[in-house]
Amino acid sequence: MDTGDDGALPKVVELAWGLDQPGTRGPKRGLSLEQILDTAIELADAEGVTALSMGRVAKSLGFTTMSLYRYVSSKDELLELISDRVVGPPPVLPKDASWRVQLEAWANQEYAMMVSRPWWLKLPITAPPTGPNNMAWLDAGLGALAGVELTAASKFQVITNVSLFVIGRARFVVDLAAQTVADEAAYQAVIARVVNREDFPHLSAVIAEGGLEDEPAAEESEDIDFDFSLGLLLDGIEQLVHRSRGTA
Repeated sequence: MDTGDDGALPKVVELAWGLDQPGTRGPKRGLSLEQILDTAIELADAEGVTALSMGRVAKSLGFTTMSLYRYVSSKDELLELISDRVVGPPPVLPKDASWRVQLEAWANQEYAMMVSRPWWLKLPITAPPTGPNNMAWLDAGLGALAGVELTAASKFQVITNVSLFVIGRARFVVDLAAQTVADEAAYQAVIARVVNREDFPHLSAVIAEGGLEDEPAAEESEDIDFDFSLGLLLDGIEQLVHRSRGTA
């Protein structure tokens, strides 16, 4: 992200943090940035992020498209602003709990937010987030590690990687949400026919033991898979903490 030679903040950062006053030029103001962002979020909730345009948002508000450009300079800027706004404030983590319990709660809340707004996962990631809500989430995650004997850099890497795991898992679940039981059965049938014992001995053994079959119901399975995968990640972080204490 280019901050300019004079060290000025990017316009989108100023808007997100309330450091700029949009819409001050021209006729008397009839809008607010918050109205524009909330309307864009409502449209995305109803029709998906691909339906968003400056024109659609303006029409929903009863204003001209040009009116919006006094507040938001482009669709890309609009998407970056709603990306942070829709995240909302971070959860209040359980006090006096271990770092693992707190970080698990943090990750589960982030996951719940993402799968509740599938369109958020379709937004392009062109740079690290800089908005106030994202920074608050980052701060809360780091707070879970406040008493842990890790370097500041290691704590940041832990939180970053947990968040990247959550994003990837949420995207996987959302993208496969439309898959039916018939689709799953067809997939398993295809794999069983093309995978042979000679070339894929280990995968064949998993298939033979029913390892690709879903035992719980679909929705329950997603939660179980997430908890299991997050647990593996936290196990690894726990080993890192133990090594830092010299107890591994």
